[in-house]
Amino acid sequence: MVYFFVFIFGLCAGSFLNCVIYRLEQKKSLKGRSFCPHCKHTLSWQDLFPVFSFLFLKGKCRYCHKKISIQYPLVELFTGVLFVLILASVCPISVLYQYISVLYLFVISCLLIIIFVYDLKHYIIPDKILFPAIAIAVIYDLIPPYNWSNIFYIFLAAVIASAFFLIIFLVSKGRAMGFGDVKLAFLMGLLLGLPNVLAALFLAFFFGAIIGLILMGFGKKGLKSEIPFGPFLIAGTFIAMLWGEQLINWYMNIFSI
Repeated sequence: MVYFFVFIFGLCAGSFLNCVIYRLEQKKSLKGRSFCPHCKHTLSWQDLFPVFSFLFLKGKCRYCHKKISIQYPLVELFTGVLFVLILASVCPISVLYQYISVLYLFVISCLLIIIFVYDLKHYIIPDKILFPAIAIAVIYDLIPPYNWSNIFYIFLAAVIASAFFLIIFLVSKGRAMGFGDVKLAFLMGLLLGLPNVLAALFLAFFFGAIIGLILMGFGKKGLKSEIPFGPFLIAGTFIAMLWGEQLINWYMNIFSI
């Protein structure tokens, strides 16, 4: 039952994230009730059930009957599933610090989802979301009890990851990698530490290469086409955050044979 309620909470959080993404795109305040992005009609309570309202309305606005973006239910579902996976990775919870860790991972995950969608749609990593995420990660890393050795390796991971992308950014003069990816890599290091951040980077480049080849194979992109790399970095971050140690152990076992 706990996982069920966490999933429902995640769906509701995903619905709010969709609102944040839209209003961030339109440069609007988060104040005020939700409305249809097409006809601007204020949505009633029965239009606001995550996923279920989309299915009930058959993916169309109740008022203007224009299609609702598939982004809305996908973000809601992904957030719900991710919250359950995060809780499962921390359980059983026995001390206050673990409760704080779960809440922290929920908040950070929400911010990463916003960055994922925004960069995928606009090829921009918004500083309004990225900088608060970095600040939250730094504060969390400094929560007592202190382990200065762990803190050192966490910040070392952030410096190594961001320096790697900074070199690519400078050498390519911004053509191969945007500066937003440099800042995002710094956040990844704060979240994952060593060696998990290395696993996340490897996964990001692996997925990026596979998707790039698929898009070129279908004629959607060329060798010089621009592809946002932020979503791949975030996908790698989520996988490393949940299963980083298992992946590294599996990799090390292969090479130890």
